[in-house]
Amino acid sequence: MEIALVLSKEHQTLPLAEVEAVLECEGISYSIIKDHEGLLLLNLNEKYLKNLPNIAARLSYTHELIHILIKTDEDKLISEAKNCRWNEYILSDYAVRVKKMDKKSTHNTSDLEWEMGSIIKTNLGQNARVKLEDPSTLIRIVLQDGMALLGYRIGQISKKHFFNLKPHKRPFFYPGSMSPKLARTMVNLTRIHAGETLLDPFCGTGGILIEAGIIGTRVIGTDIDYKMVKGTTENLQHCNINDYLVFQEDARKLELPEVVDAIVTDPPYGISASTGGESSENLYHQSMISLERLIKEDGLMCLATPHYLNLDEIFKGTNFKIIEQHHIRMHKSLTRVISVLKKI
Repeated sequence: MEIALVLSKEHQTLPLAEVEAVLECEGISYSIIKDHEGLLLLNLNEKYLKNLPNIAARLSYTHELIHILIKTDEDKLISEAKNCRWNEYILSDYAVRVKKMDKKSTHNTSDLEWEMGSIIKTNLGQNARVKLEDPSTLIRIVLQDGMALLGYRIGQISKKHFFNLKPHKRPFFYPGSMSPKLARTMVNLTRIHAGETLLDPFCGTGGILIEAGIIGTRVIGTDIDYKMVKGTTENLQHCNINDYLVFQEDARKLELPEVVDAIVTDPPYGISASTGGESSENLYHQSMISLERLIKEDGLMCLATPHYLNLDEIFKGTNFKIIEQHHIRMHKSLTRVISVLKKI
């Protein structure tokens, strides 16, 4: 079985890394057929098909997942579509949508949608009912490099969710908060399962905890600033996340009754009130020594840091090992580094 994922082009490496992390977390074996310019083709066993809507619900840097029925040259698409057993895939209403992944295709998008819709209607007869808004089955055609993919959408990532939960749209806002998309991706990179416990020891306004809570994890957040603790609690309640523990504490002195399964955090940097007047390097180093005790063996931590910090110094004397890194250019003078670390 082949699955197509239309990936976001917002970042070069994070979309694929997130997909691989979530598939690994869900125990889905796969092989990559193609990864090019926002289109990812995977081969996986048919038995995993029922799990894919849950995969889609977790992802942030992916637009949609498609079960491929036909993969062919563009000029052969129409003839092959006429032989497709449409009655096996369309049980009620449907719509056809075309997505061009480059400018090489000679097809007119509207004409191709109309022609494919006519083929399906002819095949299904009276059972065919077109519904352009929110159809039960969306037939997707993807065109790239002279290749045509035709299939039905398994899942779509909600743009509305990430738009509605932008930091300034939450009840409590503070400048510099992380975007929901990046927060969700960082959570996913830890391979955490629903029902497990995630810690953010620098929780700020709670963006990471919100995204972790939405995918079903139990969340614990701490911050040295009580204003942030109060604001995080308000934001979690606004997002209907109930399985949480948030309290005021210095990450360097943090104690918990039991170890957590994963840590995801975006610590403050620079010397300011948010760091308690401590330099970033010292704060990070002392915190990592403390956090090592709080995460399970082989547990993963995902950490966001500015590019100029020396991570070797920060993790000196700990059992954390960097296994994955991604770089996000924020502006001319700052690149944010997303590191995944394993406690070994």
